[in-house]
Formats: sequence, structure tokens, C-alpha cells
Amino acid sequence: MKKVLVAILFIIIGLHTSFAQPSNVVDEIIAIVGGEIITRSELEKEYATYAAQYNVMDNEEETRCLLFSYLLRQKLYQHQSEIDSLVFTDQEVDARVNYQLNYWLGQVGGNEKIIEDAYHKTMLEIKKDLREVVRNQMIADKVQQNITEGVTITPSEVKRFYDRIPYDSLPTVQPEYEFGHIVKLPPVSEEEIANIKSRLNEYRERVLRGEKFSMLARLYSDDPGSASKGGELGFVERGTLYPEFEAVAFNLKSGEISQIVQTKAGYHIIQMIERRGDKINVAHILLQPKPSADEQVKAIEYLDSIRNVIISEKMDFSEAAKKFSDDLNKNSGGWVVNPYNNSYKFEKESIEASTFATINKLIPGEYSEPVAYVTEDGKMAYRLLYLRTKVAAHKPNLKEDYDLIKNAALEEKKQKLVNEWLLEKVKTTNIKINENYKSCPFIKEWGILQ
Repeated sequence: MKKVLVAILFIIIGLHTSFAQPSNVVDEIIAIVGGEIITRSELEKEYATYAAQYNVMDNEEETRCLLFSYLLRQKLYQHQSEIDSLVFTDQEVDARVNYQLNYWLGQVGGNEKIIEDAYHKTMLEIKKDLREVVRNQMIADKVQQNITEGVTITPSEVKRFYDRIPYDSLPTVQPEYEFGHIVKLPPVSEEEIANIKSRLNEYRERVLRGEKFSMLARLYSDDPGSASKGGELGFVERGTLYPEFEAVAFNLKSGEISQIVQTKAGYHIIQMIERRGDKINVAHILLQPKPSADEQVKAIEYLDSIRNVIISEKMDFSEAAKKFSDDLNKNSGGWVVNPYNNSYKFEKESIEASTFATINKLIPGEYSEPVAYVTEDGKMAYRLLYLRTKVAAHKPNLKEDYDLIKNAALEEKKQKLVNEWLLEKVKTTNIKINENYKSCPFIKEWGILQ
């Protein structure tokens, strides 16, 4: 956890350096790539980021040349994207930015203040800074994807790739886990729902009588991500929030407070803060109905009985999940998907702490006792966890890690194709290099002769 946090902070510090350069520095153009330019300040920003992350102490010239080649690649991708008419909408970029921020937050326990303190900006400001970085990366990814589309690799190529790597140079594969769950959602009583609605109507009336919406959100909202900000969500476009929420929010006038809105997350009241073109900034108070203590006990007892049935009848896990689980993933076998790599394999760092504490005690093929669980929509639930596989740290081999090795071999093959494209692209693109930077070795390697 500590290593992950340090890595994230290095990235954030790098971004801070990249977007907080003094405005009074006299800049100069060091390269022109098609219609794109690279300035000295851009290179220095990249160097400062790299130096902070990798603690660079020497070989400054070599490092700058490496980063200069990286910037040239990025500009070539951008130049190609214009030729190919590649366009990414603000919504697509924001979705990737939100994914990145959510990943960082997940690694620091959801504590936004750690990231904000390291960056010396609010999350909204950090998000704004990330957009340009993310958009450029999306362009590079798409251009490379177009170049390598249709590339495949054979088993013999995979074996040759693996055989030429010295054993001592093979990286260690970290312990990995595959697990599934059977979820029970305790029902919520009509009385609890009526109580939730009554409380929200009371808060709405209090605001209409002059109390601050933001204060009530801080005191009472069940949304951990926005409550500390007075319920404020920041500027969003359509397609970002729950459809039922957006249908109401986008029709509010400045300062107006909605009636109660129901979504998968619970019940809300919404206040319009500001509208900018197609984007809105609203605040909300979310209340999530909770099952009674009796219903929670019943859920635990139900899972206990299911566990006994599964074990005594030696029922297949996926069959049991499909028959008994309340979670939508029961239709795909009940296996939990890692959102960071879209596979069933998890390393320790990508597993929520309480979940890891439970599955780490299991042996493959074993079920946990019922444990408390909060769904993605924030609902209180209980579940049985089932550990399918647990692989200890080891050097990769073709039997256990064929897919891992295959992917690495395929990536190398794709990268070779991208490099070949790059050398051809250089020949057909108008590239001018500042005299002070022509000593970089890659200039000659790429055939940029002037």
C-alpha cells in the first residue's frame, strides 16, 4: 500500500509540475512536427516529472533526449489523428479521467484529501488538468490501435519469445486470486422508504425556509464522495449520472430544488448551482434506505443455510450463484471481475482490504462465512465469498502463465510494427529540429536529416 501511494503521489507531483509552470519563462520552439510544435517548456515539464518519479541524478542529457523522442512520437500521433479524422468527445475524455481518478482514490482508501494535498488543488482542478494529458494518450492509443489492428501471434512465436529471455531476467509474477460471491440483499421495508422520503421532504422545506443546502448535505447525505463538499458534484454532461437523476437535474433552474428523485443508489433531492452550456453543476442529498436489523439477521441465516446446502450437496459454485445470488453477475458464473484489467485475476493491491482479509484465509475451493458487503450502488448486503484459485508469487512459465507470456509477446510484436510505422512516418512528415537538440542519438536513428 505504501509503495502504491508513493507511486501515485509521484504521478500527481509530476502533473503539478506539468501544469504549474511560471508564466514569465521565455519559451522557444525546439521542434515542428507537421502542424504541431514542441517547446522547450514542454520538454522541461516532462523532465521534471520524470526526475521526480525516478529520482534522476545524472545523465540529464540522455534523459532529455529520451523524453524529447517521446514528445515527438506524441506529436506524430496527433498529426496522424488529424489525417484520420480521429475525434474524442469531452464525454469520452471525462469518462477516462474519472476512471483514472477513481483508481487513484481506490489506492488511497477513497481519501481525496491525500491527493488534493499532494497536488495543492481541488479534485475538480486536478480533473481539469488531467483532461489534456488523457486526451493526448487516447489519441496515441487509437493511432497505435489502428496501426496494429489484426495483428495475431502463434504458439511457436510465443515460445520463441519466452525462450530468448534469460531466467534471471524474468519478472516475478505477484500472487493472484480468482474469486466469486453469492450475494443476499436484505429487503427494505415500506416503512423505511416512507421515513426516507419524509426526511428528504423535511430537508427540502428547511432549505426553502432559508437554511443552506450545503450544510444539510454535509450533515445528512449518504454520498461519501460529495457530502464533504456540501453535496456538490461538479460540472457534468449528459450520460455521466443516473438517467432518472439527469432527467430532473438538467431541467432545474438556478437555485431550484427538485422533488424527490429515486435512482439505483437511493433517494435524492437536487439543487441546481450553475449551468454552462451543455454542462451543469448540481448538489444533492442522498439517503439510502437500510434494511432493519431483523432483515440483516435473516440474510446472514439464509446465506449460512445456503452454504451448508452447497457444501453438503457438493454443488458447483456457478450453479449455486445462478440459483441463489441476488447479484447480476450470477448470470456469468458469479465470478467477480477486476475492473482494472477486465479479467477474473486480482493482485492483492487491487482487492478491497476487507475482501482480501477474508479470501486470504481461504484455500481454493473453500467458502467464507457470511460477511457484510456494500454493493456498487451503495446498498447494504451480505455475501459468501468463494476462492477459486490462489497462485503464489513465482517466475512465469508457459504452463501456468501462457496467457501472460502470450500478451507480452503480442505487445512486443505490435510495438515493432509501431516502430516501423514511425520510421516511415518520419520520412513523409515535415519535421524541423532546433540546432541545439540535433545531438540526440534518435535523430540519426530515425533518419531525421536536415
